[in-house]
Amino acid sequence: MTNIIVTFDLWDTVFIDDSDEAIRAERGMPTKFEARRQLVHAALNEHAGDRGPVSREAVDIAYRTADTAYNRVWHDHAVTWTVPARLELVLAGVGRELPPAAFAKLVQDHEDMELHLPPRLAAGIVEPIRELARKYTLGVVSDTIFSPGRALRQILGNYGIVDCFSAFAFSDEVGCSKPAAGMFEAIAAQTGAPIESIVHIGDRLTKDIDGPHTVGARGVLTTVVKTRNEEGDAPDATVHDYADLVRVIDSLAS
Repeated sequence: MTNIIVTFDLWDTVFIDDSDEAIRAERGMPTKFEARRQLVHAALNEHAGDRGPVSREAVDIAYRTADTAYNRVWHDHAVTWTVPARLELVLAGVGRELPPAAFAKLVQDHEDMELHLPPRLAAGIVEPIRELARKYTLGVVSDTIFSPGRALRQILGNYGIVDCFSAFAFSDEVGCSKPAAGMFEAIAAQTGAPIESIVHIGDRLTKDIDGPHTVGARGVLTTVVKTRNEEGDAPDATVHDYADLVRVIDSLAS
């Protein structure tokens, strides 16, 4: 192994975010947006008791408020609330609670939604990951939105590539999200490598380039899945086709 640590973002880098929605539509399933609200509405009314039913409109308002708050703290404060924390906020918005077992099931149904019907892999990503794993120590540095680190590890495993990675920094486990230094410090701690030896690959300038730069590491921007119009630090390299990824990393390593 050479002396750099190569880390990957997951969403719109290794996975194509929301690519599972087309499959859901083909199968006559509701969107994830709708399915999550249906789950909350059904759970609340199953356990409504003497207080009577909760309207779907009330659930929608509470969920929208919780999502807005989540997006603000994720974007502005580098925090990703866990699914239990988000659902507690939704329930508070309608002034109800659930029995512990029912709440735990609601959380798991949210967390496992993308595990049961996963996003597709980005085109051409598997072979470069496997080739890089033969040369370098690889890690994952990923924010978690609804799928926690537990589920994301399983998705990587189901695609046959989880064993390529030796270190993982998921925001629900680390307690902060990119571009916070803690995400990259977690990789350095797990690998025993200097933090500046990290070369991180991701699709967002503000998260995946600014983040490693704040700790003296390097960042590679990928536009394979999506090109974003945002401001941020200039990347150390840019990859438009994963056929070029190994060459780019080798060049940075040398």
